[in-house]
Parts: sequence; structure tokens; C-alpha cells
Amino acid sequence: MPIMLTRKEKIAYGLGDTASNIIFQTVMLFLTFFYTDIFGISPAIVGTLFLVVRVIDAITDPLMGALTDATRTKYGSYRPYLLWLAIPFGLVSVITFTTPDLNATGKVIYAFVTYTLLMLVYTAINIPYSALGGVLSRDPSERVSIQSYRFVFGMLGGLLVSACTLPLVSWFGKGDNALGYQLTMILMSCFGVILFLTCFRFTKERVVAPQQQTLSLKAQMATLWQNGPFKILCGAAIMLLTSMVLRTTLAIYYVKYVLGEADLVTQFVTLGMIGNILGCACAQPLSKRVDKKAAYIYLQYISAAISCFAFFLSDDQLVLAFAVYFLWCFFTQMATPLLWAKMADAIDYGQWQNGHRLTGLVYASVVFFIKLGLALGGAIAGWLLAYYGYQANTELNEATKAGILTSFTLFPAIGSVLVALIMKRYILDNNTLEKINADLAQRSST
Repeated sequence: MPIMLTRKEKIAYGLGDTASNIIFQTVMLFLTFFYTDIFGISPAIVGTLFLVVRVIDAITDPLMGALTDATRTKYGSYRPYLLWLAIPFGLVSVITFTTPDLNATGKVIYAFVTYTLLMLVYTAINIPYSALGGVLSRDPSERVSIQSYRFVFGMLGGLLVSACTLPLVSWFGKGDNALGYQLTMILMSCFGVILFLTCFRFTKERVVAPQQQTLSLKAQMATLWQNGPFKILCGAAIMLLTSMVLRTTLAIYYVKYVLGEADLVTQFVTLGMIGNILGCACAQPLSKRVDKKAAYIYLQYISAAISCFAFFLSDDQLVLAFAVYFLWCFFTQMATPLLWAKMADAIDYGQWQNGHRLTGLVYASVVFFIKLGLALGGAIAGWLLAYYGYQANTELNEATKAGILTSFTLFPAIGSVLVALIMKRYILDNNTLEKINADLAQRSST
């Protein structure tokens, strides 16, 4: 019988994503705005910055995945990195949101260096954290439960960010927003460090790789690329995050300039984060009633329809605009635990296919494509703002507002439809997974 995790351990694992999301959601919701309106660099440069850093990730992500798979300590292969890197992660987060007294060129260089460091340390702690979720249990249903806890608590971190960031910036800065962002990140980073250490303390690795598994990184990559479900997940991840980040990045601009309600930005993104949390919480009940593959595809179509509907709202339909954003977040994030549970399923498929369990490398590779989507979404948002003539803290013309509206609604809808079409090729439905796990269990007993 598969080991069922206690609620305490699932909560502890989820708190690790609360810590991660203190930074991840800050980057998604506020970093573009921070760079353009506080730090003082152009949106086109911001877009390029987000994309260039992904070139580095193309190297570091698989290296980190292979490193974690090869790590052997008394704490396991993945948990130790939470202990080792919690404090460095907090420190780098603070300096990224620090505004130095530099000229325009110096600020661009500073932004490139600090954002690169942030993504490097994020890779180093988040990949082993993500992989940890795949080795807490072998049971497919329990994995959905684990990921549901993870993303509920992760989105609680996002709720903290969306609800508290701008008020804390105002309170700490007292008119100096640059100082306000720095002090706010100091407070949030300290909280994140505590949560990572809690996750380390109260979780346990149970699924281990075969002892005879000794492959070079090149051989691991070649083996991994034979895994069809893994490749489908990579394609879905990049498209999903590109459309999702495009929409969340432009949410501030949508409220401030299209709806004309700058004072309601915090309420808007906070309501969306509540939708995220409730959606993640509903993933486990949904997966018990509907095949995970089918559910994921239907949720993408629903998200696309809701995003399209928002395009037709007028700027005076404020309540409806808030409600539609809440529903989009709810249905979009309901699919997220299903996607991450599918990663563990793809790892099982790889072990069943060729005998090699590449947990860290699978998560590292999919996380790379997630971060590539994160970068593309942020880059495209910056480029679109520049293309439509956005100028920070000025009165925008109607063409620019229309461009922001289109970019916030229709483009993400197209992305959701493409994700659904990609996932139709995914072969690991519930019946197939049951057969694979039964075969793996029989192999391990012989």
C-alpha cells in the first residue's frame, strides 16, 4: 500500500512554495512595474532583460537537476538545498529590489546583474524543492493532493504579496517608493527564509532512484528526450506561462489605465490571488471525478473563454471586470496542481520505459520551460507596452489603452487554446498510469 502523507507534512511542503511565491509572484505582479515606474528603465529594455537571462537558465537548469539527482546526504537528495540556500535566496531578493544611486547605464547593468543572480539562486533552491514533491509519495492520487497543498500555500504567498506589497511600500517608504520596495522585500525575505527551513524540517523523501543508476549528463539528457509525455509537458509549460504571465504582468496597467482606477490595483490583484487559492484547492476533488488529462484540457478552454469575455467589458463595468478576473484566476489555477502532478507521472513513465528515474532532471527541465514562459510573458508584455507607446506616469491615448486591453485579454486566450491543443497529445491518462505503477511495483518486488 502507498504511504499516505500526514496533513502536517503536506502543509510543511506547501510552506516551501509560500516562500518561493513571495519572490515568484512579486516578479510576476510587480517587477516590470518596479523597473519601469520606480527603477526608471524603459519597458523595451525590461523585456529584453527578462529574455536574456533565460539563456543562462538553459545551462544552469539541467545542471542543477543533474546535481540534485546525484546528491546523497543523510537528509536526502533534494531537501538539503532548502537548508543550504534559504538565506542566500533572501539576500539576493532584497538587492534585486534595491534602487542604487546610478546613472541610466549603471542602472541597466545593475538590473541585469541582480536579476540574473535572483534567477540563479531561484533555480538552485526551487528545482530541488519542486523535485521533492515527486519523491514524497509514489501514489498518483496522493501526488495531486500534495501539489494541491503546495499551490494553495504557494498562492497564500501570492496573496501576501498582492495584498501587502503596495501598502507596505507606501508605509515603509513614506513617499520614497524605492526605499519602500527595499524595506518591504527585507521583511518578506526574512519570512521566506523561515518557511523554507520549516519545509526542510518536516518533510521526508521516500521514493529513491535505483542504486545502479549512473549516467553522464549527456546520457541523461538523451534518455530524457525519449520520454514523450515529458516533451508534451515542456511545450504546454512554456505556452501556459507565457500567456499567464503576460496577463498577470499587465493586470496593474489594465486597472490603472484601462479601467482608470489606480487606487484599486491592490484589491484587483488580491481578488485574483483569492481565486488562485480556491482554484488550487478544488484540483484534488476534480481529479477524483474527472480524468486528469481531460480536466486539464477543459480548464484551458474555460480560461480562454473567460479571458475573451473580458475584452468586451467597458471601463465603467468595474464590478464585472473584477468578477471576470477572479473567475479567470480560479479556473486557470485549478489546472496548476494537475500539471505538476503530471511531472511526477512522466518520471514514472521514464522509469517504466528505460529503467532510469531522472527526478531532478525532469523537474529542472520543465521548470526551465516554465521560466522561459515566465521570461517570454514578461518580455512580450514589455515589448507590447513599448509598441503601443506606453510612457510611465503619463496620460495615455486611446490607442495605447486599446493595446493594453487587447494584450491583457485576447493574447492570453490564444495561449490557453494552444495549451489545450498541445495537451491533447499527452498519453498518460488515469488508466495508463495505473498499469505503469502496477508494473513498477511488480519490478521492485522481484
